[in-house]
Amino acid sequence: MSERVPATQAAPAASARVQRRRRGLLRTYLTPKQAIPRSARLFLGIGSFVVIITLWSVGSVLINNPLFLPSIPRVGTAWIDMWQHQHFLDDVAWSTFRIVAGFLIAAAMAVPLGLLMGSFEVVRSFFQPPINAIRYMPASAFIVLLIVLLGLGEEEKLTLIWIGVFFQLVLMVMDIAHRVPDEMLNVAYTLGASRWKVFYKVFLPATFPEVVDALRITIGWAWTYLIVAELLGAERGIGTFIIISERFLRMDRIIAAIITIGILGLITDTIFGLIHRWAFPYVEKVHA
Repeated sequence: MSERVPATQAAPAASARVQRRRRGLLRTYLTPKQAIPRSARLFLGIGSFVVIITLWSVGSVLINNPLFLPSIPRVGTAWIDMWQHQHFLDDVAWSTFRIVAGFLIAAAMAVPLGLLMGSFEVVRSFFQPPINAIRYMPASAFIVLLIVLLGLGEEEKLTLIWIGVFFQLVLMVMDIAHRVPDEMLNVAYTLGASRWKVFYKVFLPATFPEVVDALRITIGWAWTYLIVAELLGAERGIGTFIIISERFLRMDRIIAAIITIGILGLITDTIFGLIHRWAFPYVEKVHA
């Protein structure tokens, strides 16, 4: 017959197990750079949106004025109506085109220049001072100048997005290139590799994973400049739609359009994340 553990002994043992479990959870979730289970990440991510939706719902009930804070159902109804009857798809298409075009132009110029600045002191010494100065100037301050120089066409809008992305991105790429360990390059030279082979066989593969991350971050900045770029002279675009909705005090449409920008931003962020996982599966990356 098995011996029964007295209740007075079982209770402290159970309490000790609970304490060890709690310490284990704290060690897992509150240790810096410690990975947590995928299910926990999913739960926390969904939970954050639940909190936002709850606060929004409570706030709309307390304020009880759709002019200031419309309810979620009201915004949802407006969002559906925008797609069905307000030609919102055309606005989204135009805004997406401007973001992608302006960003690609900025990236095509910033990545090569940033790699050169991070690799050669002479290039960095020449370009870094003016770029450092210009990156602190708000892109919106250039609107009047761009209108005078380029007019109200697409060139002005693409250039404004380019200004918002280029100067930040080039310095990020420069820093990435500058952080490539010298030891890695010296080993390749020791093994007899030429400068050109070291550049495209060692240097570029060492920088590309972080460059893709920098592109993912800066395309998010491009979306933040969208409304400014479409502020003047744009016939179509999400920014134009928001400005027109503001004139008619349609706060539900404004919020729906802003949420659409957030959704589009998440889509572009996910695309870059998938590219990073596909191209660099060997790189450990913070989950996004």
